[in-house]
Amino acid sequence: MNPLSMFNLMLRDVVSGLFLRGLFCEFLGTVFFLFISLSSVVLWPHAGPLSWDSITDEPLPMLKSSPVCSTNPLHVSLAFGVSLALACVCFGEVHLNPVVTLALVASLRVSPWRAVLLVVAQLLGALSACALLLGITPIALRSNLGINEVAPGVYPYQALLVEMAVTFQLVLCVQAATHPKSVFTTVAPAVTGLSVTLGHLMAIGFTGCGMNPARSFGPAVLSMNFHNHWVFWVGPCAGSLLAWLLHDLLLHPRWSCLGDWVTECKEVLLKDLSKQLRSPENNMEA
Repeated sequence: MNPLSMFNLMLRDVVSGLFLRGLFCEFLGTVFFLFISLSSVVLWPHAGPLSWDSITDEPLPMLKSSPVCSTNPLHVSLAFGVSLALACVCFGEVHLNPVVTLALVASLRVSPWRAVLLVVAQLLGALSACALLLGITPIALRSNLGINEVAPGVYPYQALLVEMAVTFQLVLCVQAATHPKSVFTTVAPAVTGLSVTLGHLMAIGFTGCGMNPARSFGPAVLSMNFHNHWVFWVGPCAGSLLAWLLHDLLLHPRWSCLGDWVTECKEVLLKDLSKQLRSPENNMEA
């Protein structure tokens, strides 16, 4: 197949009303998810707990001007997990995470050219969410917008392994919950939200828990801080591919070996995509 024919097939695959609507939902869902989630990381300064005895007609004491970030892992973990579950309920079959899209590409459920546009929508959504958060955050609190950083004393390779582990369990959970034969299909958003909560409870002390390159990308760009940023791309991508291998080759085998996957991958890429889109089994709208 010549490059022009291939380009025509790619264009026909992405230029459709359903996919463009799905692309918009992907963007809006990422804004919804990350704006609420990252807001939980940035806390307003406070003057300590108030009691009834302290309530007088006198003016309230001056608030601390130094930025305070949440030190309660459960607080942040629940915010990320619940907001993701609600975003999935509100916007439908959205990914909201480049590594989830990567796993679907590897399992041949999403075409590579669609995946590129989905990831772009996710990254733009992350930037928009962080820009909104920056706009409503007082100047004293803008030094931390929930950026992911490797904790002091943690080596980059250790942070990489942690990110791989939490992303592995997330992607495996998504694949298991959305499998056609799964009994958890109807509650997949709740199951995925629990997986995100679990990942944060594990990884917050090591990396702040990325588990989503878009979530790490937005704060890094707005803060212009890319120190060890590669950890939050390489780790989640590696964990996602490991989860795909386990699910599609061992737990619910679709191919007997990687060679069969390569053969089918070539067939999918080269055949007429207009026929593929009419097949309910392979149609995966965002």
